[in-house]
Amino acid sequence: MANYAKINIGSEGRVELHDKLALTGAEISVNRLPAGAGVPFVHAHKNNEEIYGVLEGKGKAVLDGEEIALTAGDWLRVAPATKRRFSASANEGITFVCIQTRENSLEGFTAADAIMC
Repeated sequence: MANYAKINIGSEGRVELHDKLALTGAEISVNRLPAGAGVPFVHAHKNNEEIYGVLEGKGKAVLDGEEIALTAGDWLRVAPATKRRFSASANEGITFVCIQTRENSLEGFTAADAIMC
């Protein structure tokens, strides 16, 4: 069995990668919202922070009632208890990745965790 997993997600609207890649340390999703669309709920988390990266388009995040404009290239870290909701702009869709992991769980960065082979 290979020590890696590879998939192609095509152009699905939302893809959660935990099952597709057998993730064990993070939840990652790729999300596409067409112009004028929004995530239909507000949510927060008990333990997990979320990191959002905007790959394409424009939109906004509403975080604890504060509206934050988003555009391609933006990255945003959101603490667990923060109430959040995302939407595309009225005239342009948005594609973003969301990485979810337990807050304060990072034990080492790339160089500290690397083993030279």
